[in-house]
Amino acid sequence: MTSLKSTRKLRALVAGFAATTALAPAAGFAQEAVTQTFVHLATGVPAVLYEPAEKGPKSGVAIMLMHSGGDYLSHVGCTELSQRGYSVLCANNSTSKTGRNSDLDIYQAISEVGKGVDYLRGHEGIEKVVLMGHSGGSGLFSAYQNIAENGVAACQTDALLIKCEGDKVAGLDPADGVMWLDPNYGMSVMALFSLDAGVADEATGMISDPALDPYNPDNGYKADGTTTYPPEFVERFQKAVGARSTRIIETLQHRLELIEAGHGLFADDEPFYVPGGMFVGFNNKLFSEDMSLLGRTAKPWPLIHPDGSVETMIVPTDRVARGSHMRTDEYIDGTMKSTVKRYLGAFAIRTTEDFAYGADFITGVDWHSSITTPIGNAEGITVPMLSMGMTAGWEYISAEMIYEHAASEDKSIAFVEGATHVYTPCAPCEETPGEFGDTVKTLFDHVDGWLGAQGRFL
Repeated sequence: MTSLKSTRKLRALVAGFAATTALAPAAGFAQEAVTQTFVHLATGVPAVLYEPAEKGPKSGVAIMLMHSGGDYLSHVGCTELSQRGYSVLCANNSTSKTGRNSDLDIYQAISEVGKGVDYLRGHEGIEKVVLMGHSGGSGLFSAYQNIAENGVAACQTDALLIKCEGDKVAGLDPADGVMWLDPNYGMSVMALFSLDAGVADEATGMISDPALDPYNPDNGYKADGTTTYPPEFVERFQKAVGARSTRIIETLQHRLELIEAGHGLFADDEPFYVPGGMFVGFNNKLFSEDMSLLGRTAKPWPLIHPDGSVETMIVPTDRVARGSHMRTDEYIDGTMKSTVKRYLGAFAIRTTEDFAYGADFITGVDWHSSITTPIGNAEGITVPMLSMGMTAGWEYISAEMIYEHAASEDKSIAFVEGATHVYTPCAPCEETPGEFGDTVKTLFDHVDGWLGAQGRFL
């Protein structure tokens, strides 16, 4: 439990930044009776509409949830928000939900978000629509909102590795607000972070350099959860990741030229796989093992404690090491499987020679080269925005980065102490049982307060 002690020490070190506001614990809410209605938005695009049985002022505000590749028909946000009086549409796009197949067509998925927004706009009693992006949903929804607010020009810039086909995403209806509740850095950035830096031959996962293996004890890995990688290894690993990513992009661009010239393996697209490139889970991410990496915010922000008090401070992580192993030699769980166009559209992003990440920063990433980065998309989004991070998750600093890039004049940020990426209390992170309280309630009480603030949507 050394990492837990280190976290508490970090809290003490940053206490000088803190300004504490004593607040009463969040008031309990009377759970609304909720009805559920199946909705068929399009072929392969199912949804469930959660509505309070008795309509009130909040029910005119509809929240939409969808993930880039996950099954969100029964996400915790569906029940928590509908029980607080809101209408909630929880939908799936048409991608595979196994997590092992990366068949995401980002622009098709964006158009399917539009089906949900259109449905809500036409549903009786709905006056406002707010998108709730969790994890990979933040990349999908931020891309949707950026294009909806700024037109197809937003996905046809020269900075993008591949431009959209305008007819797929033309005429999208912007939502009235957006919420990023433990967003990730974007599907493309998560794929970048997940690359095995040591792959020597892109045709096979059987050859990888042990000197670049993050699970090799010789490189600083400790199976007991106390890993702190030597700075030399971190720098060498990150440089190798950036270099491999650049090589992959160059290969993709060459294949795209051949396809467009009629000399590809197929006329429309062709298969593409990346050994040691699966971005689901903890594969090859240094910060899933070393808590000093991406382990605190760069600036002081509101941290919501279990008792409801809010402390403005540099927010340290509460997460613990995940413990994993190299999966590069596995096709099913270790290899990213996509196509040339789909990988360029959703999973590739440019880096520069200074690509690196440390305790509270990421450098050398071209946020505008991928449409799936909420950090880049936030610069084109102007509607009211709420950005929240869960301190026991390993993506929580993205909430700060999105907030800093957001063009919205009405924008808010907060962090929930001890909450995991799926919003539940992190039991392995606790020093005492129940230390973090009911983090799901803490989160959605805060969301309710933001959504229900007079003059924003009501």
